[in-house]
Amino acid sequence: MAKLTLTTFVSLDGVMQAPGGTDEDTSGGFEYGGWLVPFADDGMAAFTNEVFDRSGAFLLGRRTYDIFAAYWPRVTDPQDPIATRLNTLPKHVVSTTLTDPEWENTTVVPGDVPAEVARLKERTAEGELQIHGSGTLARSLLAHGLIDEVNLLVYPVYLGSGKRLFAEGGKPTAFELTGARTTGSGIAIHTYRPEGPARFGDFDPPAV
Repeated sequence: MAKLTLTTFVSLDGVMQAPGGTDEDTSGGFEYGGWLVPFADDGMAAFTNEVFDRSGAFLLGRRTYDIFAAYWPRVTDPQDPIATRLNTLPKHVVSTTLTDPEWENTTVVPGDVPAEVARLKERTAEGELQIHGSGTLARSLLAHGLIDEVNLLVYPVYLGSGKRLFAEGGKPTAFELTGARTTGSGIAIHTYRPEGPARFGDFDPPAV
């Protein structure tokens, strides 16, 4: 069974909306698209390539799929490790309106999404089943306990508004840190494994 992993870029205040371009996602009146770009460096590229090297298939929300589909099919360099995998490996997009995707090797995930994702994990024979971005989908699958690993790339910028990965009302969950590094521009890359429900307690009172 494949491991289902999530890789996403977030600001210091947890915003994940439109990291890669000014017009990438302006929904909700978001004005700060492209906040990742000033910090992109070799360390970020190296980690991203490592992640894609482990891919066996992709699972994407509709908005992220549309962003990817508008860009990556035009990257035809066979030496590009990201384009090569995105353009050739199976892609599964969660959507209730997309019926005839044009991007090669794309299938639409129908019906009961958590149940279908569990089946996709079983059917992916080699590599990871990877989610990139796709905040709404990621939040749902985290709540259902289906995501096995989270790669958070935290950028040294505060935005103050925008869509967040961990929104209000989520299920309290504990995570184990399994990897950490920083890049030259200050990106903190953390890899976490969900560890079940969050735990709570109190410090012992001081001795009298």
